Amino acid sequence: MRLTHKLRFTSSVALSAALLLAGCVVGPNFKAPAPPNVPGYTPAPLSSTGSTPDSPGGEAQQFVPGRDIPGDWWALFHSVPLNNLIERSLQANPDLKAAQAALVVARENVLAQRGAYYPNISAGFSASRQQTSTLIAPVPNSNAFNFSLYTPQVSVSFVPDVFGLNRRTVESLKAQEQQARFVLAATHITLSSNVASAAIQEASLRGQIAATRQLIDINSAMLQILRTQFAQGYVARLDVAAQESQLAQVESTLPPLLKQLAQLRDLLAELSGGFPSQELAEEFDFSSLQLPQELPVSLPSQLVAQRPDVQQAVENLHAASAQVGVAIANRLPNLNLTADAGSMALAFSQIFAPGTGFWDLAAGVTQPIFDGKTLLHRERAAQAALTEAEEQYRGVVLTAFQNVADTLNALQQDAESLRAAAAAQEAAGTTLSQAKSQVQAGYANYQTLLSAEQTYQQAEINLIQAQANRYADTAALFQALGGGWWNRSDIPKS
Repeated sequence: MRLTHKLRFTSSVALSAALLLAGCVVGPNFKAPAPPNVPGYTPAPLSSTGSTPDSPGGEAQQFVPGRDIPGDWWALFHSVPLNNLIERSLQANPDLKAAQAALVVARENVLAQRGAYYPNISAGFSASRQQTSTLIAPVPNSNAFNFSLYTPQVSVSFVPDVFGLNRRTVESLKAQEQQARFVLAATHITLSSNVASAAIQEASLRGQIAATRQLIDINSAMLQILRTQFAQGYVARLDVAAQESQLAQVESTLPPLLKQLAQLRDLLAELSGGFPSQELAEEFDFSSLQLPQELPVSLPSQLVAQRPDVQQAVENLHAASAQVGVAIANRLPNLNLTADAGSMALAFSQIFAPGTGFWDLAAGVTQPIFDGKTLLHRERAAQAALTEAEEQYRGVVLTAFQNVADTLNALQQDAESLRAAAAAQEAAGTTLSQAKSQVQAGYANYQTLLSAEQTYQQAEINLIQAQANRYADTAALFQALGGGWWNRSDIPKS
């Protein structure tokens, strides 16, 4: 076939494909759900929390409605070790790298499916040596019974997307790609939040360990005093035994705290992509952390656009909607266009010689008639899956609002708990100091001291845990509001 004929043939196929592509698209056209029409997260607006002066983490916190969340929200804790550890985790964590690879997989699947928009063109060449039976007419015009046959050809096949089957399939895969993007964002937020939470927990444990060791020193010193007094006949042996028991009880609380600290350090190593045997350079205590005093609170209409889990639910709904169109299109006629063009010669030197060319153009339509209602039930299943996705979306939205409300209420109560814990610790410390003086002077019995020691021990631990709760719930608020991933350059926006 001459070159001009080939160009005309190819142009006619392309024109036919373009005309057929203008067909309709069956199934529902997806529209993202509107944000919930609610004014806030709690029945009464929250503006600020209380404060506890002269206590770590005791600053008042202001809630700022509508303020954007920075992509590195953890920097608001003003901790260089925390910044370093989180940034290293974002570079080395295998879960995050797996989420990045999953996004590439989803994107390539979309691009692969888009190839169905275009004709499939392939080239082939065959060469054969044949002998025809002498009992039938020879195939070549030369009447030769032995001959060679050389056949180069180009084949074109195209399935026009008349009812939008391929477009809905691409739409579904595109929604799945967006889901993978939001999974990456969620993994990013979860990782940074987990590292921050573990760092805060480490600071809490170090505070509890220090307090426990201080209590051990106090009880050890008191035991020495009682032993001296027992030797001088001022106290009974029962008082010494009771103090020995008290010291043993306090000492028994130290190993579990040390175990938790070691396990927490192992967790931080794993989150940052390292092995437990590789010692972390970063260590955390409350002196290295500052409590953020201005907290952004996204508007309810912003929350659904910021939360990755909500957007995952939206894209899951989108994919389910597109699959309804796929199921409907599968029940409709399917058109297939094919074409072949090439040359057939008895000698290699005669390929493309005048008179050797051939071509064919064919069209076929298939329409399902009876399939045991398979396609009908698949369409009904797709409709049910769409309903399922709608309800799942509503559930995720409700959970998102609950998370924010829970955290805001927790921050309010954390401030009050810290205030009460600080007051209790101060009072318990005063009581213990007075009890020690009275016992040493002989004005009080040992049971008074024992009670004061136990009260002070519990008050000290309660204060440290109350401090940790304020830091941890502050980090949880940033996570509940979406973590500012949209302000990160390392997470694709679309």
